[in-house]
Amino acid sequence: MLKIALCQMMCSRKKTMEENKAENWETAEKLVAEAAAGGAQIVVLPEIWNCPYTNKCFEPYSETEDGETVKLMSGWAKKHGIYLVGGSIPERRDCNIYNTCFVFDREGKIIAKNSKTHLFDINVPGKIKFMESEVLTPGDGITVFDTEYGRMGVAICFDVRFSAFIQKMADEGAQLIFLPASFNMTTGPAHWDISMRMRAVDNQIFFAACAPARCTESSYVGYGNSCVADPWGDFIAHADETAQILYADIDFNRIEEVREQLPIVRNRRPELY
Repeated sequence: MLKIALCQMMCSRKKTMEENKAENWETAEKLVAEAAAGGAQIVVLPEIWNCPYTNKCFEPYSETEDGETVKLMSGWAKKHGIYLVGGSIPERRDCNIYNTCFVFDREGKIIAKNSKTHLFDINVPGKIKFMESEVLTPGDGITVFDTEYGRMGVAICFDVRFSAFIQKMADEGAQLIFLPASFNMTTGPAHWDISMRMRAVDNQIFFAACAPARCTESSYVGYGNSCVADPWGDFIAHADETAQILYADIDFNRIEEVREQLPIVRNRRPELY
């Protein structure tokens, strides 16, 4: 049995850049330590946790792979002997800014890196308009990584809406996919739960989405509601909007059990579609 922990943290966003970063580092470190003490072998942080979620902040808050945030996450993973799925941060690379997730093993080594492939460009009149592509550069594909528990995958937020993208990770053996994500108060109530459940059902895998806690004073108000869905599409853990650590026990035997009962994966006919 694998225990995972999703850290639904409240992100600081009302102070100077230096103060926000320092406060967010401190909050994340405490949550990771608590999750590890609670028995989690894999700990997950949310999307854009060290920075306000707004286009105007992505460039000034951006860091390179050898920057302070990545160094800190590496140290937390090594200190607590856990795998850390580091949510995402604005990463500066090749003169571009990416929304990037770093994954660390128990020794603090980077074993996977994923940059958000499908950027969040939406316009719902009268409700929300957000164009990540004005600042961010898209990543270039799927990311899977191996652990002693099995193969995992990682995607970021808007990527979940592209079923073929998620299926490709499952086709490459991912049994559990992590999704650092921050839906908003328009898309969240409408699509959050159903999206996470359907990606789990589509591929008969476990799907874990980790969001930041809801801050109503932010220019971008996140939905929260971190959750873990099993291969049948049931939620085995589900948060509300508040800051918390959400734990879930993952039994990978459930995958084969569901695939035998409802042989969706086995009966696909890719030669026809």
